[in-house]
Amino acid sequence: MSTVPVIAIDGPSGSGKGTVAARVADQLGFGLLDSGALYRVLGIAAVKNGVDLENHGRLAELAQQLEIEFGKSGPGSVWLDGQDVSLQIRTDTGSELASRVGAIPAAREALHARQQAFRSEPGLVADGRDMGSVIFPDSCLKIFLTASPEERAQRRYKQLIGKGIDAILPALLRDLKERDLRDSQRPISPLKPAEDAVVLDTNDLSIDEVVEQVMDLARARLAG
Repeated sequence: MSTVPVIAIDGPSGSGKGTVAARVADQLGFGLLDSGALYRVLGIAAVKNGVDLENHGRLAELAQQLEIEFGKSGPGSVWLDGQDVSLQIRTDTGSELASRVGAIPAAREALHARQQAFRSEPGLVADGRDMGSVIFPDSCLKIFLTASPEERAQRRYKQLIGKGIDAILPALLRDLKERDLRDSQRPISPLKPAEDAVVLDTNDLSIDEVVEQVMDLARARLAG
């Protein structure tokens, strides 16, 4: 068992886990793993390379071959094969592909070791859907962020519009509910809190308030 501390932040799409994880990692001086980006990149790469998502064996091979770089052109940037795909993977298409790829056991298995390899000194903040339950079950702190589908869809809408990406709120809500259902019912690593996770309902909390709560918990666990 590794002695490098991991703080796992899981939750459904739009729960704010990515923003919270990035800010917590920055305040602690820890590394950051955006596991969702790996699945988004794999989905985009599959389309780019003409790989049928039903061809699970080929998809697993592609997952092992991906040339991915994080933060090359700034915080939150993601590069695939030397190209910046940061905006591309955050589109609704990127989300849809990530959810479909995430339901494929062979793809999840192929990305398992790649995710664990991000664990290094002085520590790691990992965000996703199964960071605390599957990838880093020995995390010193496991957080599960949640909010209503309506609140999460509204957040997603504002995020996309703010980036200049066209979005339709009712469509976002419908897609989000479909993804929640698919993610929670998949046979491998379904979306659910780890048994020892701290569940935070973020409906009535600002990002600053959520980060503050997570930081308080993190400092207590790391000091203990």
